[in-house]
Amino acid sequence: MIFADFFYDYNTLTVLTLIFFAFSAGFMDSIAGGGGLIQIPALLINLPFESVPTVLGTNKIASLSGTAVVACQYSKRVKYNYLLLFIISIIAFIASNLGVLTLSYIDSSRLKPLILIILIIVAFYTFIKKDFGLSDQKQVPLKKQIFLGSIIGFTVGFYDGFFGPGTGSFLMLGFVYFLGFDLLSASAYAKAVNCITNISALIVFIAQGNFLLGIAIIMAISNILGSLTGTKLAFIKGNKFIRIIFLIIVSFMILRYSYEIFLSN
Repeated sequence: MIFADFFYDYNTLTVLTLIFFAFSAGFMDSIAGGGGLIQIPALLINLPFESVPTVLGTNKIASLSGTAVVACQYSKRVKYNYLLLFIISIIAFIASNLGVLTLSYIDSSRLKPLILIILIIVAFYTFIKKDFGLSDQKQVPLKKQIFLGSIIGFTVGFYDGFFGPGTGSFLMLGFVYFLGFDLLSASAYAKAVNCITNISALIVFIAQGNFLLGIAIIMAISNILGSLTGTKLAFIKGNKFIRIIFLIIVSFMILRYSYEIFLSN
């Protein structure tokens, strides 16, 4: 598809709208996760005649591009424990594949009420605990971090493959609450792990041809720019800023799931 043909197939307003939402998704996702909650609906609304797998594959290319760039940016500012990161990532990768396979046997929509309850608890806890993630909460021994991190990686990785939205936010929450990270470190680890869980799904989408290359490229560029902007702000403003964005993302997820459970068909 040459550049002229690209604008022939998709009108300019559609292209500009997707660029805007990809930038917004990258910005939010780089700070506190939840970019898919913005980007996927934008694709579904603006490309109504494309299949859902094609939309998801296109979204995955764009979001993975931004997440990978952010993970590299965080690696320059946050000191990773690469053993811990490697173990969590591998377990999350395997669990993500299991989640995809489970889709054939269980209707993922049945999880929505449970996820809504969890999100409300998360939002309430984060709101009342003013120091949540503002500094290292506690010193957790490495062996315990590996054990708890493996559980987080498996649980959230499975969720990512089985359902998906808000994976980065759930990873951040787990890393802060159980591993004792501050929000900046938790966000850094979440981005790295999220890259790994996304790669397995993307391999399947590409192999099946479920993606729109032109749309994916322009959205990937926009997502990267949004991600770089968000990362820069996170570094400048620190944990308090990340906490606010995290609360906004979780609140948005609560509204979305409430709508789907109580008001949608």
